[in-house]
Amino acid sequence: MAGLQLDFEWRITLATALLLPALIALGFWQLDRAEEKAELEARWKARQNEAPAALGAIAGSGADELAYRRVSLRGEFLPGRYLLLDNRVYQGRFGNEVIGLLALADSDQVVLVNRGWVASDPARQVLPDVAEPAGPVTLTGHIYVSPGKPFLLGEQQPGPPWPVRIQALDTEALAPLVAAATGATLYPYPVRIDSGQPGALTVAWQLVNASPEKHQGYAVQWFSMAAVLAFFFLLRSSNLWQLLTRKQHEA
Repeated sequence: MAGLQLDFEWRITLATALLLPALIALGFWQLDRAEEKAELEARWKARQNEAPAALGAIAGSGADELAYRRVSLRGEFLPGRYLLLDNRVYQGRFGNEVIGLLALADSDQVVLVNRGWVASDPARQVLPDVAEPAGPVTLTGHIYVSPGKPFLLGEQQPGPPWPVRIQALDTEALAPLVAAATGATLYPYPVRIDSGQPGALTVAWQLVNASPEKHQGYAVQWFSMAAVLAFFFLLRSSNLWQLLTRKQHEA
């Protein structure tokens, strides 16, 4: 009985040689993403057990140390001076996240405080009506360190009149705007306010845009596609199918 015989057709072989490593690489990339998300969730949970710290007490800390660090702020929101982070969807409704400018009471810095979500006009013709806290406030929240540069559809050049609508919260790009409006320096990271704090709106912070389990599921899909491709290539490039069907008939 003849054994397994191979006959490679160059076009199918070339396509498989290109696609198979790519599918496997995508699977391992999703596993790496799952590990990153798991580390973020673990860091978040650990941070929630820490007492809020004043910004001055953690000055000089690096970005990794500051990420999700719980903080306590004392100061005053500058009236009429806030940003509207555009195209934020909550429970299927279009809206904005409101970024207040909080002048700290114990320094010459201004902190961008993300007060949460408000419903807005989907056509972007009318700005949302946002209630502003008056007078000195003390609030808690956590520092948000972006994992990378925000994706922008076009160059962002924010400017008056206030409130200013922005595509992404980029403190480096917003520093000149804040300095022109307040004469103060901008703290390099925004703070996401806790629910129930003075000035808080609808607060439902999303830690990650996809869970580790979802990335693992994506990895399984990519590896499955790679396995199917390899099996199809083997069937097309050999007499394996004939051998299998012959054994079934003999049985």
